Amino acid sequence: MKLLLKAAKIIDKSSPYHLQTKDILIEKGIISKIEDSISEAHSEIIQLEDLHISQGWFDTSVCFGEPGFEERETIDHGLQVAAKSGFTAVAINPNTNPVSDNKAVIELMINKAQYSATNIHPIGAFTNGMKGEDMAELFDMQNSGAIAFGDYNKAISNPNLLKIGLLYTQNFNGLLISFPQENRIAGSGLVNEEVNSTQLGLKGIPALAEEIQIVRDLFLVEYTEGKLHIPTISTKKSVELIKEAKSKCLDITCSVSAHHLTLTDNEIKNFDANNKVLPPLRTQKDCDALIEGVKDGTIDMITSDHNPIDIEHKKMEYNNAKFGSIGLESLFGSLNQVLPLEVLVENLSEKPKKRFNIEVNPIKVGNKAELSLFTPTAEYIFSEEDILSSSKNSIFMNKKMIGKAYGIIANNQVIL
Repeated sequence: MKLLLKAAKIIDKSSPYHLQTKDILIEKGIISKIEDSISEAHSEIIQLEDLHISQGWFDTSVCFGEPGFEERETIDHGLQVAAKSGFTAVAINPNTNPVSDNKAVIELMINKAQYSATNIHPIGAFTNGMKGEDMAELFDMQNSGAIAFGDYNKAISNPNLLKIGLLYTQNFNGLLISFPQENRIAGSGLVNEEVNSTQLGLKGIPALAEEIQIVRDLFLVEYTEGKLHIPTISTKKSVELIKEAKSKCLDITCSVSAHHLTLTDNEIKNFDANNKVLPPLRTQKDCDALIEGVKDGTIDMITSDHNPIDIEHKKMEYNNAKFGSIGLESLFGSLNQVLPLEVLVENLSEKPKKRFNIEVNPIKVGNKAELSLFTPTAEYIFSEEDILSSSKNSIFMNKKMIGKAYGIIANNQVIL
């Protein structure tokens, strides 16, 4: 198959063509020419308005339902959603049924996706059944294709278990993920503990619950000289703590979700359960600090934290609704308003791939064509028509978007 991309602006700091507008010829999944103008017979031409391309985007925190919760999202359909949202790779969290805590489930997920344009990279559970008690079969899961280990949205309450995990995974260069929440402080909280939670009478989760867990985990990393990823941080103090730890050259990274960069706890005033996420939405000062953390490199990557929840568990009283929002479709359009385009693309592509040991393919002649296609100028209001997921629980409903993904070219396939 021959593909010819016409007048594509390249956003890729690792490419010699960064910020240049070029024609790109792709043959059998490989970039064969990058020139000002290319005429090639018998090629499929892709010419889109204000076309920009970058290295393929990788989302480090995505939930699909399968196996066990197919009514929320199947693997096949979820990967179609990811592809049309601009992602050439996604890391799949282990909150399935059965939990992805052994090599059989890991291999099942990989086999389900073997012909997809978007690559799937399972995250294995750190503990059996994500119960936080006994360490799962980490080495076996990594040999079967797991790229990291963590109990999704569940804190590792036992510090000794995390210490042992940080020591053990050094034997095979494994990466642990520790969700930053001290459950005994968070309690049965629903939203950020602040003025809004008090006025609305909703139980709060204080920022301290996140920050004290991060402090503990950083001490354990320093003690063990291990390797840790802290997902979806949400407070100003968390940014400061991680920045200080990085100055000590600890082997740590962290991520932030799109909604924590763009929305505040003012969203909870209408009691819409789509705004119920974990960690909870925080304040404007936290948003500002997180944005600055992305810009200065303290925060290493951005995720959608895509978590489909079926209507039976979401459209109900705020107290009883499950935490979580879908986010693949809205990620680029929401973040393109608050971050410089080059910074945003780098935090969606090369930086997370390097941390999770995923193949990086800069836009160069001879490299594999693994590309995200998008426009940074499209303006629209995000509505149900823009939702591709089976579940419709979007935190960005009726929000203004600037920028939209066209799709991807990957694994010798085009999804637009």
